[in-house]
Amino acid sequence: MFDTLPHPPHATLRRYRGEYMAHSHAFAQVLCAADGQLQLEVDGRSFVVEPGRGLVVPPGAAHAYLADRAAAVWVIDVPAAAGLDRVRPFASRAQLDDLDALDTALDASLHETWSVDRMAAACHFSTPRFHARLLERTGFTPQAYLRHRRLDRAARLLAAGLTLDAAALQVGYRSASALAFALRRERGVGVRHLR
Repeated sequence: MFDTLPHPPHATLRRYRGEYMAHSHAFAQVLCAADGQLQLEVDGRSFVVEPGRGLVVPPGAAHAYLADRAAAVWVIDVPAAAGLDRVRPFASRAQLDDLDALDTALDASLHETWSVDRMAAACHFSTPRFHARLLERTGFTPQAYLRHRRLDRAARLLAAGLTLDAAALQVGYRSASALAFALRRERGVGVRHLR
């Protein structure tokens, strides 16, 4: 469709933070968030653009932005002749089907602090969307999923002969007693059983 236009669409990754006053363009824009959340008001209607959710802003539509936190958004400027003549939110088909990227990131640094925001960023999802998708996909909340990965690794380390103190440090527990308590509470096993 765009091949016959006098000027082809142009895409740029733009970074937003703060408030942007209302303005309009002679061309349409297609917004697709790469990271963070961008709130928009388009011709008096409110919309949110975040990973998995985008928006078409037609030519001439007055629109303003607000990004409470830093947001990275792909913006595709499309000539008016393309026929994108109405405001249209859309959803991508992005799912959390492949957990390999998350597992790789977690396993590489289980000893570090992992907030839900950090896990969501590793998957290129907004925090609420990541939480919902992970729960739907695995049955675990993000922190429960992290705890599960940590305890799996700890069990393998202990079975290989590592001390409880050393295993605790490698998987992000502050002390041997905290790890031992978590193993008993979550898995119903003691350290001796794992060895």
